[in-house]
Amino acid sequence: MPEPGLDVITIGRSSVDLYGQQIGSRLEDIGSFAKSVGGCPANIAIGTARLGLKSALVSRVGAEQMGRFITEQLEREGVSTAGIAVDDTRLTALVLLAVEAEGVSPMIFVRTDCADMALSEADIDPEFIASARAIVVTGTHFSTANAEAAQLKAIRLARAAGRKVVFDIDYRPNLWGLAGHAAGFERYVKSDYVTGKIKPILRDCDLIVGTEEEVLIAAGESDLLAALKAIRAVSGATVVLKRGAKGCIVYDGAIPDDLEAGIVGQGFPIEIYNVLGAGDAFMSGFLRGWLKGEDHATSATWANACGAFAVSRLLCAPEYPSWAELTHFLTRGSRFRALRKDEALNHIHWATTRRRHYPRLTAFAIDHRKQIEDIAGESDGLIPAFKVLAVRAAAEVAAGRPGFGMLLDDKWGRDALFAAPKNFWIGRPLELPGSRPLRFEFSQDVGSRLVDWPVDHCIKVLCFWHPDDADGLKAEQLGKLQAAQDAARRIGRDILVEIIASKAGPVDDDHGAGAGGALCRRPQAGLVEARAAGGCCGLGRGRRGDRGQ
Repeated sequence: MPEPGLDVITIGRSSVDLYGQQIGSRLEDIGSFAKSVGGCPANIAIGTARLGLKSALVSRVGAEQMGRFITEQLEREGVSTAGIAVDDTRLTALVLLAVEAEGVSPMIFVRTDCADMALSEADIDPEFIASARAIVVTGTHFSTANAEAAQLKAIRLARAAGRKVVFDIDYRPNLWGLAGHAAGFERYVKSDYVTGKIKPILRDCDLIVGTEEEVLIAAGESDLLAALKAIRAVSGATVVLKRGAKGCIVYDGAIPDDLEAGIVGQGFPIEIYNVLGAGDAFMSGFLRGWLKGEDHATSATWANACGAFAVSRLLCAPEYPSWAELTHFLTRGSRFRALRKDEALNHIHWATTRRRHYPRLTAFAIDHRKQIEDIAGESDGLIPAFKVLAVRAAAEVAAGRPGFGMLLDDKWGRDALFAAPKNFWIGRPLELPGSRPLRFEFSQDVGSRLVDWPVDHCIKVLCFWHPDDADGLKAEQLGKLQAAQDAARRIGRDILVEIIASKAGPVDDDHGAGAGGALCRRPQAGLVEARAAGGCCGLGRGRRGDRGQ
């Protein structure tokens, strides 16, 4: 048997989560939603990939836009999609969620005859299963005959190939038909039928992970100690008991009469903001340690830390930490109980989980407004057509190659923005042309303007800055740059700050690039260095606390 090329394959649900963005609201009152990949196996595939494991997902998605969103996002995250089948007759599953209060998150599963539940034995490829060191099977996919058969086949193949089998009990009563549509957040309903489906799986597992409620349903017991001992009676697997804010306990070997006598990892006191997806983040952290041969206490610590990140932020998979982010947190900690407020962590998160990367960028700047208006006049209808022509020329030069883009405005370039190739990097200006002190075009309320921009468009701000400017002017301009940076941080966009000094004063050998890229007097001149907030003369990263340092 060849050495496996993958670390882990997760099997089962893949859906699109639509998270209500108004915190403290009922689902009935939500006004806007944020879209992300969801479903326990999809979340774990992303979470482990961010932590440096080679992961893959086996699932089904619909042959429509939401299905393509899932596969494209998985590919951006580095997750193999070779095991994902496209279902021509079923829709991708959706979940609508809200954070109504701490620990209270109503949700609606839109999963009637959905694509991922149509997973079948035919979707399980023996060579693909054997290509991973471990597979993760999940509870929901034992709830229907075809999905159950698919996972049982994957277990048989993994065992025959000498691979590890991990079972995330992942019990959602609603998805077993045991609760109404409005009870998506319900965590436990006793069911002998569910126990009858799950308990036989335990004997073939190497690692079993579940909450207290999930351990009870798996064992068919009403007492936690009795449930753990019932599991041990049929399985020699390592058992991880998730206990929410209390962390976890790992049991290897006999189950002690004192439940606290198991192996525990370091805990992290943090604010609970949203509990959804925390278990999948936890599993990602534990798998990173378990598959890398770490001791259980270390694996549990990493799992607890990943869970802490998840409960402190709004979404599921998009909020899971990268390995760089996790190691920074484990090494240095955080002074914030709400990790989403930690600027250093958020900077690392944004820098290591960006939607797109541009190792090399060739950009054509045609965001000029005033210069073209001086030539053609503001009422001349030729300006939009000219910008469309420029886009077509740039696209012809790019010829589909990556790393090309344009600076385009939305005053005269609206049609050009629509015409630009979807793989183009696009930077869009905010500044009022020629303004000094800096002003924004159209509105000073930057945040509301950015809401309708595509998610991968970059904010561009040009500022006429000179190190000899009066302190009042510097403060005013820095305030505007900071406002742009804060908006970028809040809305999740890259930001490009362009500094032009030569129109604001003389530039000679006493001037140079300072920290953050802003022009300044050289230190030997004895003047205080001026810094531009948000970065740079280049791409800064703005999201949740990042100051573009």
